[in-house]
Amino acid sequence: MSVALAAKEEEVHFPPKLDFLFRPARIKVPWGGRDAGRSWGVARALLTIGANRPLRILCAREIQNTIADSVHRLLTDQIKLLLLESFYDPDDTSIIGRNGTEFLYTGLRDQDANKIKSFEGCDIAWVEEAEKVTKRSWNILEPTIRKDGSEIWATFNAQMDSDESYQRFIVNPSPGTVAVHMTWRDNPWASKVLAAGREHMRLNDPDEYENIWEGKCRTVVAGAIYAKEVMAMIESKRARPMPYDPQLPVHTIWDLGWNDAMSIILVQRIASAVMVIGYLEASGKTYANCVAELKTLKYVWGTDWLPHDGKQTRPDTGKNPKQILEGLGRKHVEIIPKLDIEHGIRAVRMMFPRLYIDNTEYENDSWEYDGGKRLIECLKRYKRAIPASTGEPGAPIHDEHSHGADAIRGLATIVDKITNEGEMQLTHIPGYGILDEAVGI
Repeated sequence: MSVALAAKEEEVHFPPKLDFLFRPARIKVPWGGRDAGRSWGVARALLTIGANRPLRILCAREIQNTIADSVHRLLTDQIKLLLLESFYDPDDTSIIGRNGTEFLYTGLRDQDANKIKSFEGCDIAWVEEAEKVTKRSWNILEPTIRKDGSEIWATFNAQMDSDESYQRFIVNPSPGTVAVHMTWRDNPWASKVLAAGREHMRLNDPDEYENIWEGKCRTVVAGAIYAKEVMAMIESKRARPMPYDPQLPVHTIWDLGWNDAMSIILVQRIASAVMVIGYLEASGKTYANCVAELKTLKYVWGTDWLPHDGKQTRPDTGKNPKQILEGLGRKHVEIIPKLDIEHGIRAVRMMFPRLYIDNTEYENDSWEYDGGKRLIECLKRYKRAIPASTGEPGAPIHDEHSHGADAIRGLATIVDKITNEGEMQLTHIPGYGILDEAVGI
């Protein structure tokens, strides 16, 4: 497509699949594989539209600590290529057009509903690298861009099939969403320099090729430690809603944190089957907060299992976490023996064939994550660091997905110590279906 600028006699060229950007729609989503021309095409489209009529355009990413993290450089480069330097005046934090068009920048992670309110008069919000944008960020941004005729544009490379943007705009799009899948084949100006590497990957690493170049989503992150195990669990339908059975006690496995995330796995046992019926995760939680939340569940409780540091005395209280929980009324608190990470990972792999995890998500204002869906996500994304100096996989990465993985490692360490006191051994639990068959009931 070519668009004549009001300010110039020049013609602006775009990949044909981006034609839809010039037609009204509430949400526009070009997505797919690498080298499809999406980002520079969107930049050109916005600069072109902004040259024809005054617009307020917000350019956002999930994380933007400095202007260098934004699309500011991409836009200024395109201004030069489009010969629009006399029309647009870029400075260090924005771009202003002669007709009043303005480009602004923000990171979404650090915003709340009050801070982002200043952007509610924007005509277009462009969210780049949208695969990284969280549900919380989208829930704040979408209702903020509320001006009559306003639009949200989201560009992203396909990553995980559980990414919020993929689920929100591709799997379950709202009315008014136009999503267009693009790959290098759709870009007439695809890089000839990258072509040889692309073909080499196609021949030697077809799974990576399908994701990176063809824009097909992964179910687990590349290099995930438990990739095969998670895939097997999903394929055998062991990731499924897991109802609480009131005839069995619920045991908890904790990964302790304060500034870091506090994670709690809720588990029941039937014969050899290990059923995760719930999962809680949040930062800044006290032990009193956690116990209060557990009390709301009205479960029959078994044992609370704390990691080895649960017996370390806290200088602020003079007590260790085990003593604190006992003081808050938890009756059976035990410490998980210390096991090095690699032995723990092997223990998790051995436990996986009998592991069932609730795959639902619940709304809970007190906890950032509530429900087993988050735990599955942690296991999908738990991976090792690969130092550039060696290129060899190293220790697991400590990030926002490692807390659930640490807790599941604790569960694997003591899984065979979990018993149902008073032995309420059942011969059948209606409704478990595939679980009945799996454990031989």
